Parts: sequence; C-alpha cells; structure tokens
Amino acid sequence: MQQNMRYVYEIYRQKSFSKAAEALFMTQPALSIAIAKLEADIGMPLFDRSTRPISLTPAGRIYLDAIEQERYLEQDLYQRLNDIRQLNTGEVTIGSSHYINAYILPPVLTGFQQQFPNIQFHLSEGSSYLMAKQLKHREIDITFSCDGTIIKAFDSCPLFADTILLAVPQSFPVNRQYREQALTAEDIAACRHLTSDCPEVPLAGFYREPLIVLHEGNNLRQRVMDFFHQAGIEPIVKLELSQMATAYHLAEAGFAATFLSDHLITGLHSSLCFYRLAGMDSRRTFHVLTNPQRYLSQAVQQLIQYMRDTFTSTT
Repeated sequence: MQQNMRYVYEIYRQKSFSKAAEALFMTQPALSIAIAKLEADIGMPLFDRSTRPISLTPAGRIYLDAIEQERYLEQDLYQRLNDIRQLNTGEVTIGSSHYINAYILPPVLTGFQQQFPNIQFHLSEGSSYLMAKQLKHREIDITFSCDGTIIKAFDSCPLFADTILLAVPQSFPVNRQYREQALTAEDIAACRHLTSDCPEVPLAGFYREPLIVLHEGNNLRQRVMDFFHQAGIEPIVKLELSQMATAYHLAEAGFAATFLSDHLITGLHSSLCFYRLAGMDSRRTFHVLTNPQRYLSQAVQQLIQYMRDTFTSTT
C-alpha cells in the first residue's frame, strides 16, 4: 500500500493523529505535514478535525474506499504468491449456521484435514443472511445457503440436500390417528422417508398441535410458515428459538411439535414420531457460495472440490 494511503488508513483506524503517529513510528508533526500536503494536492480535506474523535469528510470516505480496494488487491496478491510457494497450505474461513457447522461439516472437515493437515480453518456462526453479508464484505471465504435470493448474489454450486420433517412427541394423541404414516428414527436413518412409497400426512391434520418454530430470518422458519399458508391454517406457535437442535431436544422432551431437517435425526431411538408432509416442497438444496469479486485460494478451491466429491459419493 502506498505511504499516503497507510497514513490515512491508520488515522482513520486510530481516530487520532497522535495515536496514528505512534503506531506508524513517526512524530505527530511529520504525520500532520504529510496529510496536509496530501489534502492540498487533492484540493479538499480528508478529515473533519472539528469532531472528537476526528472523522472522515465525504472526500475522506471516497479516499478510504480506494484504500480498501488497494488492501484487497494486496491480500489477493500475497495469497496467490503463497499458493504458488506452498500448494497445500493456507487458511479457510467458513461462515455458516449452527445446523451446518454442527451436523454437516464435522465429518467433511475431519476428512479434509487428514488429507491436507497444514490448512487452517476458522469457523464463524450465524444466520444465513448474516453470513451472506459477511461473504459480501469479504470477511469469510465461503458460506452455504438454500435461499434462492441469496444464492443468486454469489458464485455457487449445489452441495447437499435435506428434507424437512414434522416431528411430534409420541405422547400427543394425534399420533394415534396417523400411526400408519408415522416414521421412526430408525426409518429416517434407513432413508425410508426419501422413497417414493413413503406415506405422507396432511399438515391440516396437525393444526391443533402447539409448535416450536425458529425465529424470523431463518430459512426453515420461512418454509414452515409457507407450509401453513399453503394449507390455509394458522399455526399455534408456543415457542420461538434460534437453533434447530434446541427445538429438537425440547420436542424430544414432549414440550411441543416442531419441524426438523432429517440430518439432525442421527440416532436409532427417539421419543418422536416423524412425518413427511403431503403436497409440500420439503426438500431443500444447499449451495456453497463464494464471492465472485474475491480470489479463491488453492485451499478454498480444494475444500470446495472435496466437499463436492464427498457429498456426491453419499447421495
């Protein structure tokens, strides 16, 4: 990065000429003179010195945008050079939901780590909307989404699919009415719910059952509400949560019914009855997303290819 850009960026970061000068290992008068000369060349001030702490002027914000672009170019340059020197080393920052971090990625990352032990991982967790925002701002390398609107905004390729199932505590009387259609955890493990002859139930048959749903902004929440809208009924929401795994455990305890991804149902024993919904698009396809404006390191490319190979072999 050019010297003047380093000066401006450090002042912006420190919000102080004196602190910036200290961080740059120079005197404050020397820094002030350099900035004054730069502002004279530009013809307008970059900093509003009347505020405390000092802030950027409109011209300063434009200049800072140019600095950020320069930093991105430098990052990409050094990443490319590092890839040439050491093909199988690097870092990958992944942002995803708790569901994917806890239930989808562990075996994938473990297998990849065994093949490429020198690649370091950093995991960030949050909603798909938050992770998409971080990807846009280049704070993470990859994320995952099944939301068509989010997918369109990035480079993407499909990775894996899941199926949304209605999970009802066995103690609920409604299960007696649908005992022939109920699936067990063992059925889910055997993928019986994915066969063409798997029995289905109408959502309207469960309209009186209290529900646990996820908070707004979660894709599963939106899809569940779409299910009820299609069925023309209003759900009885007893509790809203942020994590699907928590909803699963509460449903297991008999608190209320909920909707779950089949990937969460990993044990062979459960106190829940599972149902495939009739007439509902309960299948979701998750894509891996990357920022088209960011260089993909060899480590990121290798991980994406490994994930594609892994999920292809398990479908």
